[in-house]
Amino acid sequence: MDPELLEAMRLYSEKDWRGALGVLDGLASTEANHLDLAYLLGLCHARLEDWDEALLFLEQVVTASEDEDRVNQCRLSLAYVYAMTGRSRLAEYELGRLVNSGFASTQVLSALGHTLWKQGRADDAEKAYAEAVGTDPESATALNGLGYVLACEGKDAARALTCCRKAVDQDPDNAAYLDSLGWAYYRLGFEAEAREYLSRALERAPGEAEIREHARSLSIPLPPDEDSRS
Repeated sequence: MDPELLEAMRLYSEKDWRGALGVLDGLASTEANHLDLAYLLGLCHARLEDWDEALLFLEQVVTASEDEDRVNQCRLSLAYVYAMTGRSRLAEYELGRLVNSGFASTQVLSALGHTLWKQGRADDAEKAYAEAVGTDPESATALNGLGYVLACEGKDAARALTCCRKAVDQDPDNAAYLDSLGWAYYRLGFEAEAREYLSRALERAPGEAEIREHARSLSIPLPPDEDSRS
């Protein structure tokens, strides 16, 4: 492997994505290194939220690589990019390919639950999140997702609350988890507890639209968001 590729891999592993990209941008593409280069370029651009560039390179790997693990990683990254750019059906497609190929990890199932929820498919989202929890009962991401869906749908209130509380216990400063727990309390009619957790979520992520919407439901004062400050 080219020394430049090895250096870029080292920088990527250290989360120096711009540094890795700088090394890769100076490396000529050849028949021998084409897919290795596309793979690292795609991952770096995804990390830096250069969505169009990320898609360009990740799709090359998915189309041409014979390395199953690498293809699976790129499919997961593609799903992330699609989800972040509002293309939920394309995200679902990539995640479905992973599940059908036997790559149904907790991470993949949780991501699938999220994209199904974004499409308004609550029952399917619940099923995906439940499978994710079944795969790893301690996954905070899966627990939070399942708890939130159940709370929003008014299903199994006790389980919804338990799932959300377990997620917060694992990561007490995570704004999304605090929001889900606050919303679960609100849906159960426990306004004081809901106010406590939603206020904490708002402190940590004052610009998050969904958290602000939930806070409004309890008339919690909202800090100015970024748009109003500019």
